[in-house]
Amino acid sequence: MNDVDAHNNSNARNDFDDENDFDDDMFANLDASTHATVAAPDFHGYRSGFVAVVGRPNVGKSTLMNALIGTQIAIASSRPETTRKAIRGIVTTEHAQMVLVDTPGIHRPRTLLGQRLNDIVDESLSDVDAIAFLLPADQEIGPGDRRILSRLRSDFATKNKQGNWSWKVPLIGIVTKIDMLNRDELVHHLLEIQQFADFTDIVPVSALTKDNVDEVKKVLIDNLPEGPQMYPEDQLSEETPESMIAELIRGAFLEELDDELPHSLAVVVDDIVYPGDGEDTQYDDNKAHVLVSVYVERDSQKPIIIGHRAEHLVRVKKRLRTAVNRITGTKAVLDLHVKVAKGWQSDPKKLERLGF
Repeated sequence: MNDVDAHNNSNARNDFDDENDFDDDMFANLDASTHATVAAPDFHGYRSGFVAVVGRPNVGKSTLMNALIGTQIAIASSRPETTRKAIRGIVTTEHAQMVLVDTPGIHRPRTLLGQRLNDIVDESLSDVDAIAFLLPADQEIGPGDRRILSRLRSDFATKNKQGNWSWKVPLIGIVTKIDMLNRDELVHHLLEIQQFADFTDIVPVSALTKDNVDEVKKVLIDNLPEGPQMYPEDQLSEETPESMIAELIRGAFLEELDDELPHSLAVVVDDIVYPGDGEDTQYDDNKAHVLVSVYVERDSQKPIIIGHRAEHLVRVKKRLRTAVNRITGTKAVLDLHVKVAKGWQSDPKKLERLGF
């Protein structure tokens, strides 16, 4: 059972259908105290739930998510289509726990990888308690935004005879990158967004400058249902150490490399060998060794990844030293190997081996 299922089961109704082999009379003599044991749980105002963070590529989903959590969970990059998986970050307060699901940007797929990313979005949206729809303040509402709204309406809304939409879950409009506009421009843009959809609420924010991040957190939590705490209060993510390190490495290369390469890049952490892992380990330096395969699609791309005298590999290792040490809980060494998986973005078997 996954965490979404577990959360939904916690809110399941305590009733029985006609298919169950129960005799109605068997409940007739139950006293009030017995009935109380099957009543809906009282969470005393505690709220919990899953919030899907959706929007076009490069609208600031990962940056906002990291700002809400208070640390880097998802890759935040200026490159579009950076996120390739549904990353769950956990925000816990005294009275609530919110699980943010950072989805790949919804877009028209050009490769099998692109289609797989859209499938990830479908899975992420299948069972959420609220949706945060991100719209950048510095861009006009476009066809991509309208396509996303249509998709959300088909899954989460109904239309009445008057032509008005009613949402099954709260739809929160998050207007990102407000630091790019002056006050008058922002007011004009907010009015346009208000006309765009029947949002439950609209909140402007700049995750980069931390402007209004707390208000975003408050609005999202206020729109969650009452429910139990699902994770330990100090847990910030569902990601494994291997997954977190792989994403950090890919993000570092995204910033390091030329524009034409990033979407041909995949990173897999093959193993983490911790100090004292078995007697036959080849390492005796009392450090964790993170064994990483960096995949490209063509032989000609390997030198781009490696750089002159391995300068790109060296810079990525230096940039991530502290983050990787924190994830492994000890001093760590990144062991990067660049490999070729020809045409992996359109090869089903290779996509599966690479985790898609």
